[in-house]
Amino acid sequence: MTQHQARIKLTARYTEALDYAREQHAHQTRKGTQTPYLSHLLGVSALVLDHGGDEDQAIAGLLHDVIEDCGAQHEARVRERFGERVARIVLACTDSTQEDKAALDTPEAKFADWRHRKLAYLEHLRHTEADALLVSCCDKLHNARAIVGDLENPAVGVAVFDRFTARRDGTLRYYHALGDIFTTRGASAARALEAEIARMHALAGVETRAGLALP
Repeated sequence: MTQHQARIKLTARYTEALDYAREQHAHQTRKGTQTPYLSHLLGVSALVLDHGGDEDQAIAGLLHDVIEDCGAQHEARVRERFGERVARIVLACTDSTQEDKAALDTPEAKFADWRHRKLAYLEHLRHTEADALLVSCCDKLHNARAIVGDLENPAVGVAVFDRFTARRDGTLRYYHALGDIFTTRGASAARALEAEIARMHALAGVETRAGLALP
């Protein structure tokens, strides 16, 4: 146990946030699987703590998708129940709302929206505050590890990219751009993320190149 980890004490607020996340995401699963979505939220929160985050950041890890996946009304609820800092981090990790996504009804519209949102989010990460940057980086790290796990699974392999709006090339390019930004900004989980991104590219048979733009 490190000196930092010895200082962190999770309170009843964390338990309340866990219950809130469990309730709001109860009927959601990980993309392309039957795994409860809560597994991702727990994983992100654990990574936040592993990489030096405090209780507010760990709570934001549990709640980082609640606006995006469960509705804009949760912004006010998170602020009221868990405080302004947690709400600010959750907002900083959000690139759309559930209502926005539901309005898209064609693959072309979904891809155009995806590209617009991801380019905007990349620009946002270049300037967002450090406490939100850690939570976002841990979110991407947990997702990257899930993709790598599926790429290593003979039953899934490169078909994992069929789950994503941007398919293989767009997904790889997005992760490459994320890794560059988190590394440049010195996020504490950036090295671990870069390792997963390199593994992801290798397993997908695509060379990692600097300056790769989104399609």
